[in-house]
Amino acid sequence: MTVAAVASTTSTGLYTAPTAQAPKQTMDSEVFMSLLVTQLRNQDPSSPMDTNQMISQTTQLAMMEKMTELSTTSTEDFSLQMRIAAAGIVGKQVSYLGKDGTPVTGTATSVSFAGSVPQVTVGGVDVALDLISGITTTSA
Repeated sequence: MTVAAVASTTSTGLYTAPTAQAPKQTMDSEVFMSLLVTQLRNQDPSSPMDTNQMISQTTQLAMMEKMTELSTTSTEDFSLQMRIAAAGIVGKQVSYLGKDGTPVTGTATSVSFAGSVPQVTVGGVDVALDLISGITTTSA
């Protein structure tokens, strides 16, 4: 859920210029809990919050936290799958498009996991795993 930017104004003489504050782009559990506590703190004592509504909001918080955990786990799983795939390419003939757009073929000699996308070394050139377009087994 995105949150709209809040603009404030600064005055310099006769001219007033709006200055935009950087908005928080996502609502995490900290923001949600802060809103719930503020709502409870400012409620009318003669008409307290409905318990069903409070339980519903607490459930939404728990669901949001679990979905965030699931998203993180999914990203980690994808990263692990890319590393396994890159390691399996070593010693095989791979093809990819060079910087000039021509097809290049060579044997994958090593893999680096330093960046977010594994880099496969082909003929002394580091190629991102997602740029490799073909893989064949080399003959002995």
